[in-house]
Amino acid sequence: MDDTIAAISTSSGVGAISIIRVSGEESINIVNKIFKGKDLNKVNSHTINYGHIKENEKIIDEVLVSVMKEPNTFTKENVVEINCHGGIATTKKILELLLLNGCRLAEPGEFTKRAFINGRIDLLEAEAVMDIINSKTEKALTLAINQLSGNISNLINNLKQKELKILSNIEVNIDYPEYEDIEVLTNEKILPSLKELEEEIKKIIKNSEEGKLIKEGINTAIIGRPNVGKSSLLNLLLEEEKAIVTDIEGTTRDVVEGKIVLGGIVLNILDTAGIRKTDNKVEEIGVQKSIELIEKSDLILFVLNNNKKLTEEEINIIEKIKDKNYITIINKCDLENKLDIEKLNLKNIIYMSTLTKEGINELKEKITEIYNLEEIENKDMTYLNNARSIALLKESLTSIESAIENINNDFPIDMVEIDIKESCLKLSEILGENYNENLLNELFGNFCLGK
Repeated sequence: MDDTIAAISTSSGVGAISIIRVSGEESINIVNKIFKGKDLNKVNSHTINYGHIKENEKIIDEVLVSVMKEPNTFTKENVVEINCHGGIATTKKILELLLLNGCRLAEPGEFTKRAFINGRIDLLEAEAVMDIINSKTEKALTLAINQLSGNISNLINNLKQKELKILSNIEVNIDYPEYEDIEVLTNEKILPSLKELEEEIKKIIKNSEEGKLIKEGINTAIIGRPNVGKSSLLNLLLEEEKAIVTDIEGTTRDVVEGKIVLGGIVLNILDTAGIRKTDNKVEEIGVQKSIELIEKSDLILFVLNNNKKLTEEEINIIEKIKDKNYITIINKCDLENKLDIEKLNLKNIIYMSTLTKEGINELKEKITEIYNLEEIENKDMTYLNNARSIALLKESLTSIESAIENINNDFPIDMVEIDIKESCLKLSEILGENYNENLLNELFGNFCLGK
């Protein structure tokens, strides 16, 4: 943290401008060595300064240099940003000069990591930086901005403060039982507060599962026997010829992917190999991938052929997906009906023809209904949206539930206190108030360079 780091913050390639970011105690001094213009050590903070980058007396590029002095910067260190022309050679040359004059190449996400370590942002806000970059829909962007603004952090911190208040009252009673003016705190007196906390955390978790959905999308697998119209369905949903469609069974042998946005949520759609017994080694691998995707997917689009009788493989698929979110698609409904499904307990049945496009709107409406996408549209976006923080909040809830159970079983109040402390600890972990270096390395290692 004592060294000065530098990295290219804009994506590589030809463009109008490139930005090289520098952060650290010596950032202004180092940039000043290669800058021809005003003395950067004497300019005011948060100013943009015109000049040139030079190597010895040779002009490398015409630039604008932003100087931001500590502590009022993103990293709370001296920060300089060099705006140069967007050529690959020019940008790399300026970075090279910075490294030769005392900078170290920044690690992925190191600027944001420094902002976190220096107390500029908490861990939730740090995660939101990458979420903004990766947002694929307007909803996902709104969710990430809400998290970066500190709204989510305030939500978690409010829970923590309520738990700390209960803990302080418990500790006063334990440490100073002789004081007459202190209200004796019994299990029965803290039970209502704990139940209120329990309901509040449960509500946040429920909403946060929707937040994860907005951020990551719905992983949707198209499953069925060969030649039932899976690839045609993918093409119809994507409105493009993404997958090869033929009358030959087993044409799709690997997973074909595509994305659509429905109700502001991304559907990550996977067209899979037709599930059947086969002697072809390549097709067999594809079939195995299809079976594995049933477990991994959030939503199954199970396609049946209206013009064919039900097969043993399809009955096996029905058994595998019975506990999943799935929609049964009876395709080729423009042909003669030979499919008997009356005795089967199938749900969410949609009749379609991928040839005539009949039923495609009904399918989209059913997905919207299953995931309450219209309800999500009108909801406040103040909730968690990643697996790490949701998992920790669930652990916090488990500790509160344990405290309530212990009260009901007449455990001593100091035993109840242990559970509440554990819950509070998990809330602190969400905010990053207690962390280990491995967690930070893993989290910020997923960031891009220069961020």
